[in-house]
Amino acid sequence: MPTQLDNSLDAIMDKMTAPGAPAETVPFTRNGAQMPVLKNAPPSMVHYFAHYCAEHADLEFLVDADNRLTFAEAFDAARHVAAGLIATHGVVKGDRVGIAARNSVNWIVAYMGIMMAGGCATLVNGFSNGEEMADAIDMVDSRLVLADRQRAARLDGIDHGATLLPLEHDKAPAQGLAAVWGDPDATSLPEIGPDDYATLLYTSGSTGRSKGAYSDHRGVVHGTMSYALQSLMAKSYLEATGDAPSEQPCTLIAVPLFHVTGEVPLFLQSYALGRKIVLMAKWDAAEAMRLIEAERVTYFAGVPLMTYEMATHPERDQFDMSTCRSFAAGGAPRPADHVAKIKEAFPEGFPLLGYGLTETNAVGCGNFNENYMAKPNSTGKPSRPLVDMAIMDDDGNRLPQGSIGEICLRTACNFIGYWNDEEATRAAFTDDMFFRTGDLGRFDEDGYLFIVDRKKDIIIRGGENISCIEVEEAIYGCEGIAECSVFGLPDERYGEIVGATYLAKEGHRVSADELSSFLETRLAPFKRPEKIWQAHEPLPRLGTQKIDKRTLRDHYTKEILGD
Repeated sequence: MPTQLDNSLDAIMDKMTAPGAPAETVPFTRNGAQMPVLKNAPPSMVHYFAHYCAEHADLEFLVDADNRLTFAEAFDAARHVAAGLIATHGVVKGDRVGIAARNSVNWIVAYMGIMMAGGCATLVNGFSNGEEMADAIDMVDSRLVLADRQRAARLDGIDHGATLLPLEHDKAPAQGLAAVWGDPDATSLPEIGPDDYATLLYTSGSTGRSKGAYSDHRGVVHGTMSYALQSLMAKSYLEATGDAPSEQPCTLIAVPLFHVTGEVPLFLQSYALGRKIVLMAKWDAAEAMRLIEAERVTYFAGVPLMTYEMATHPERDQFDMSTCRSFAAGGAPRPADHVAKIKEAFPEGFPLLGYGLTETNAVGCGNFNENYMAKPNSTGKPSRPLVDMAIMDDDGNRLPQGSIGEICLRTACNFIGYWNDEEATRAAFTDDMFFRTGDLGRFDEDGYLFIVDRKKDIIIRGGENISCIEVEEAIYGCEGIAECSVFGLPDERYGEIVGATYLAKEGHRVSADELSSFLETRLAPFKRPEKIWQAHEPLPRLGTQKIDKRTLRDHYTKEILGD
């Protein structure tokens, strides 16, 4: 039965989407399939930046240690970057311009400037090693990459086909982005529309190699506005109950901006909300709590382990975190038993949960406040008014309520496709343009989504997608390995960690420690197995002769849990 909160939120959204209201929708057709779009949405992210940076011009926007910018200052700096990209480096519409750097004010200014120049902001995974970054850059024919010193050092001596331009942190934009700084009064910036390319993010799939998921401005705008509408709905509810905060909204971003969780719901949504962004270069729970107190953060979102680490930190009581009313999680499942612990640790706030994917520009479901407390295993209800979500069988047929099948989403927020991979793009969509998530789930009688498993052979470790096949290929690079299997194991901190088991070839001796050392130079640290078991007989197989990964995962899960 719907809760009182469900009914209240639905009534608010009904008013917001009524004819003539700000969130009124009109039909839009993509590849023969009709879906709603917002009648009053900005035509591009460039228009979105311009509108909200003017509306909130004098409010503080970006905080990165001593580097602070207002909305107006950030917009002006981005115009200079756009001018430099065009005048000095010849960027034209559609060029993939990469960013390979940690979070900083200058990362954000670079992102804005690339879009204003007509480029497609290509967000390179800064956690990857040099070979992985080089492959990602080359895969999408990125001609220019703004790289900080750490990422540039990893790419040194590796062929990737791009010109690296320095991006320096902890400096004002004019200095930190000097290589792309130009004169916007002397350079014409292009007119950008909804069908122009906006972003390209990388997503790990079951094939091992990352794919470049690209979106047009329509998709990114609608993904961003979908989140803004959920926030406006929540604000309206809190105002009606007398619980709405009165100060400027403020969020702490500790997740990487090259991930969709950091990019859309945290970074991009903040323009519409007039929300201050406080940036962390590297996650540290104590430093996060200090910043929440010092900057009066009102909203925190990260991968589940982040909130849990703060909630259980021995120094938690030393910080005043009373301004933070929302502790959201995304990018990975949050263990249900964490929910009550977080509420207990932060009684003035509520845990929240969202579900979305890189390919949907983070849009999908949300579970809010008391509803999340009541159903901590659920990712919530599909986000109105843009998301059409269905549980489907392998042929793309809708399954009845309660049935388990693949979670599929149709929305204008969805990406366009995988760069230079028509086969993967076709396979990602049904004939009527539902994106196949690869996750298995079901709806309960109240329309709440419960994710039960994944079809894709990936592990989500603290929000990082890891291809099992990629790790297995690295293990098979060790000469003494006969067969192996890689799988996810439950972990209280990261949600999942990488586990592996292997059988050595006859006549070879390979200890688990030796294999671990072998992988140190072949995989990024977050991809390396944290638990390795040596098998002494062939691994179990299914009737198809594929290794029975589920049986292995279940067996070793019981072993680490002590069952």
